[in-house]
Amino acid sequence: MTEHKADRPHGSGRPRRPGGPGGGYDRDARSGRAPRAGRPPSDPARQAAYEAIAAVHRDDAYANLVLSDILRGMALDGRDAAFATELTYGTLRMMGTLDRIVADAAGRDVARIDPPARDALRLGAYQLLHTRVPAHAAVNQTVDLVRSVAPGAAGFANAVMRTIAETPLEKWLEKLAPDYETDPIGNLAVHHNHPEWIIRAFSEALGGDLAETTRLLIEDNQAPVVHLCARPGRVDAIELADEVGGVPGAFSPYAVYLNGGSPRELKAIHQGRAHVQDEGSQLVAAALLAAPLEGRDTRWLDLCAGPGGKTGLIGAIAAARGAEVTAVEVAEHRARLVEQATTGMPVTVLPMDGRSVGRDPDLPEESFDRVLVDAPCTGLGSLRRRPESRWRRSPADLPPLTKLQRELLVAALRAVRPGGVVAYVTCSPHMVETQVTVTEGSRRSGVEVDFVDARPLLPPGMPGLGSGPTVQLWPHRHGTDAMFLAVLRRTS
Repeated sequence: MTEHKADRPHGSGRPRRPGGPGGGYDRDARSGRAPRAGRPPSDPARQAAYEAIAAVHRDDAYANLVLSDILRGMALDGRDAAFATELTYGTLRMMGTLDRIVADAAGRDVARIDPPARDALRLGAYQLLHTRVPAHAAVNQTVDLVRSVAPGAAGFANAVMRTIAETPLEKWLEKLAPDYETDPIGNLAVHHNHPEWIIRAFSEALGGDLAETTRLLIEDNQAPVVHLCARPGRVDAIELADEVGGVPGAFSPYAVYLNGGSPRELKAIHQGRAHVQDEGSQLVAAALLAAPLEGRDTRWLDLCAGPGGKTGLIGAIAAARGAEVTAVEVAEHRARLVEQATTGMPVTVLPMDGRSVGRDPDLPEESFDRVLVDAPCTGLGSLRRRPESRWRRSPADLPPLTKLQRELLVAALRAVRPGGVVAYVTCSPHMVETQVTVTEGSRRSGVEVDFVDARPLLPPGMPGLGSGPTVQLWPHRHGTDAMFLAVLRRTS
């Protein structure tokens, strides 16, 4: 936690605790404009966190993108930026249980609370229950914030916050969580802030082991370390680690763990020598290129390339191996991001639908040696990095996504030549998006395939890779996002 001067008691020369309110800047929560005259000021770090949380719920914004813009627009850095970041991600991560507590304290369902006041109360409850912010500071600053965004609700917010402050988190959980013996999934949902359907999906992927599922949930609620990818041929991972003050990754030869600070400020990023990428994503992309291949090995295809992280790594390796990469991305703005990410690499970006293999002259059948299908998915494997996703996704998202995943895998298997290999990758451990999609997609492709054991394609010594031939990475086992990898070789 960071120190915040306004949490000091009056007359004190030293802070009583880390984390708390600060100055007197306020902005309109919806427009980002300066506050209207007469509106009371709010702490800038809390105001930034509130604006980010409100944007996530109001506009379906991504927290990492909107918060970065807000911090830059408010000129916040150092401790203020760190505090705002902790409040934003912590509140979004813990929102399920925070909503239960706010509802109990308010005597009404959170859906019946005005959205601006509701988001401010979530932010305040997080401070009371999950940080060392003194209760008086959390209550007063939350009421001040509510007064600026929903003036008529200030008294209500004061009463709710004081009720929450009367009970420690452990007692709230004891009161609101169902009994573990009779409803273990419901109990875990309250204690570890995941929707029940996601916990069931994790448990199924982990063979029904609730103890290991609990370890995964705990890890999902930890703030992740930023991972960098040192682009081969442009910078070595050890060299990059020395340059940025980080440490080389545990498994990927390209990974560097950043110890702190904003990666936006790194020269290596601006110069195209490195990019931000989870180590798991590096591992599955590199696994495709490590699969043994007979004959030609010069034409590679990335069928779902946006925003370009995996393409950037593949393109850098292609440059060293004399290969060329075709990167397909259906969304034009994401295709532009791929172009930016692969500047100076042997990569051709096609803004088109990857399912058009055989129907478009730029994507002929049986013409590629290696194909990567980094399929759109629920993203349940990256909940550490996108905490809002756990509350935004629902089981209703699965049918259209799995249909698209199967169609893309079918296209990939038709695009690869006999003897070539396809890597199917998702950032989700949900069995429907992994094993079921691979089985159904390969069956519907109309071509003969063999599974390649993916375990030897990953660095030696990696623990917990299972019995093969597919691999599921996990945050609690490997420190990566929960990436799934299946490698298939077309035989005819």
